[in-house]
Parts: sequence; C-alpha cells; structure tokens
Amino acid sequence: MVERIKTIIRGLIKRYGPSRIKMVLWDQEFSGTHWDFIDDTAGDCVYPHLEKHLKGGSILDLGCGPGNTANELAASAYTTYVGVDISEAALAKARKRTDENGRAGKNSFACSDFLGYQPAQKFDVILFRESMYHVPLAKVKPILDHFSEYLNDNGVFIVRMNTTDGKGSHKPRLAAIMGVMEADFDVVEKNQYGESGPTVIVFRPKSPAREEVNGYSESKKHGEVHA
Repeated sequence: MVERIKTIIRGLIKRYGPSRIKMVLWDQEFSGTHWDFIDDTAGDCVYPHLEKHLKGGSILDLGCGPGNTANELAASAYTTYVGVDISEAALAKARKRTDENGRAGKNSFACSDFLGYQPAQKFDVILFRESMYHVPLAKVKPILDHFSEYLNDNGVFIVRMNTTDGKGSHKPRLAAIMGVMEADFDVVEKNQYGESGPTVIVFRPKSPAREEVNGYSESKKHGEVHA
C-alpha cells in the first residue's frame, strides 16, 4: 500500500509538478533500471502510422525518452527528427544509440519540459508516444493548439496511448483526453490494437472551412443566423 501511494504521488508530480522537480524524478528513473524494459520496442504498432504520414519528412517527438522512435523507425521514413525530453539521463541514452546507429546527421535532441517547448521549425508529424499521459486534462487542448502552429500544411499529430485498465474498461481521465482529440480536431484515422492494447490516433487541426461550416450549423440551430 505504501509503495502504491508513492507511485501515485510520483505520477501526480510528473503531471502537475514544477519542471525542475519533474526533471529530478525522471533523471532518477532513467539513471537506474526502472525503464530498461522499454529499450527495445521494435515492431511497435505506432511505426506503420509514422511511416505512412511522414513520407520521408520531419518529425517532432515530444517525450522521446531513451530514443526508441529515433532509432527504431526506419531511417528511410524521415529526413529530420527532433526529440524532446525532460530527462537528460534519457537523452544521454538516446544520443548514444543515435551515434551507434549512424543517425547523428538526422537526429537531434533537446532537454526541456515539452509542455513549454518552443520548436524552431515546422514538422510533418508531431508525435506524443505515451507522453500524453503526463498532460493534465485541462491542458490537452491548449497544448495541442500551441503545437498546431508548428505543423506543416497537411501535417498531423500522432498519439499512442492506452486508455484501458486491462479489464475491459476505459480509464476515465485517459478516455476524456482521447475525447478532446476527437471532438476538437479532425481525426484522420484511429486504430485500437487488441481489446486492452494501445490506441493510435492520427489527427490534425480543423480546417477553417470546416470550422466555419460547424459554426454556421450551431448558429442556425440556435436561431442566430440572419439574412
């Protein structure tokens, strides 16, 4: 019970705490063996989606951890990769793997709390691979709106997350996060992998034309459209 309480507290700090405290916690975990089990995710369900939408373009990976995507994604699938993570310990692993794989010319990394990260360019794909777990529900829409400014024309967000509890039910907060993406953005595709497995959702900002149509429909419904 004590360990469970500690885990819950650490999770809350990672989501709501100051960046400096979050950095300390993540560095502690990535400096040890806590996250060693994720070092090899070759063949993950997210990679086909990335390859399909990247088309040899650029990718921003928010919450990149030890560089799995940067080193497991097919090298031919992209030209530029930028990985952002709050843990310098995780990025040290990512850079080492990148050097060993000969991708130093394609991959770059930045140590930052991605919630406040300011990209220096636009991208074809912006990826939240598991990292959306650590975004407070109230910040999901603002964060996505912020990063929408850094998508190229026809660029997309790709989110991989598991909203289930492993027992056939959805976790309310994570289901609500998924609901924000579905309600406030244009969903390109959404795939559920297994009954209790991860979901990969691909979406982009709503086009002005569609927003105008939706606004007209809402106004008409409420009697607010005048000749």
